[in-house]
Order: sequence, then C-alpha cells, then structure tokens
Amino acid sequence: MSTPSDPDVFLALADPQRREILRQLTGQPASINAIADRFPISRPAISKHIKLLEASGFIRISPQGRERICHLNAGGFDQIRAWMDYFEAYWHTQFMQLDDYLKNHPEETK
Repeated sequence: MSTPSDPDVFLALADPQRREILRQLTGQPASINAIADRFPISRPAISKHIKLLEASGFIRISPQGRERICHLNAGGFDQIRAWMDYFEAYWHTQFMQLDDYLKNHPEETK
C-alpha cells in the first residue's frame, strides 16, 4: 500500500508520453538523451517524465559512462498487477454466481 508521499502509479501512467516512454523501453534500454530525441517536447520535460517513472518504480536508471540508461523495472508494475488481479477475481466470482443462478433457475432464462 502506498503512503501519501509515494508516487501514484496510476497517475504516472495517466500521461500518454510516459506510457510511450515505457512502451519504447520494452524494445531495449535507452539513454535519457535517446528517449528525448524521439519526442517533440523539451529535454527538461522528458527528464521530469522520467523522474516520475523512476520514482513510481516503473524504470530504473543506471549510469553508463556519461550517459544515464533507463531500463524497465518489472517490479514497478506489481501494484497495478495486484489491483488488476483483485478485480479479475471479483468479476470471476460474480460470473460464477450468475452461472450458478442461471443453472438453478432455468425458467428465468426463457
């Protein structure tokens, strides 16, 4: 569970440019400069996006010479995965209850 000072992972994913940065990193790690070159916005704006993605746990940054390389961090998606799993289980239960009801009340399905 996050605390008030923790970044909101859903807020981090709300921005289409941050989602695109993550999508691009699925191909391979990239330097901050290489990422910035792919966007029509300023490097400081890209740096802010990357800082939020790092603070949210979606990426990790490692120094490599003079560059800073961004890598996807699988653990950063755990909170979203847990949220999705919760609702998947909820809906599965709801559909199973509906299925049981329909099997036990066939006259109501006509």
